[in-house]
Amino acid sequence: MVKSSLISVISQDEKEEKRGSVEFQIVNFTKKIRRLSSHLELHRKDYLSQRGLRKILGKRQRLLSYLANKNRVGYKELITQLDIRKSKIH
Repeated sequence: MVKSSLISVISQDEKEEKRGSVEFQIVNFTKKIRRLSSHLELHRKDYLSQRGLRKILGKRQRLLSYLANKNRVGYKELITQLDIRKSKIH
């Protein structure tokens, strides 16, 4: 259910041909981060999941910085759609 709502951010026509795109990867990492975060609320001492979460957060951070340098407008649209950052007003 969550996956379908996050994937719907990318239109249906683009989804099949752009599975390797930066935007699609960020959406998938965001889905995994939210799932692991809810898991860690119940299992606070699951250190392997904490490590996995930190790795995924780092990967998503690198992809977001790449996207910010490559396509600033697409970056701003993606972070507002996924609601992952408080956007600064410039």
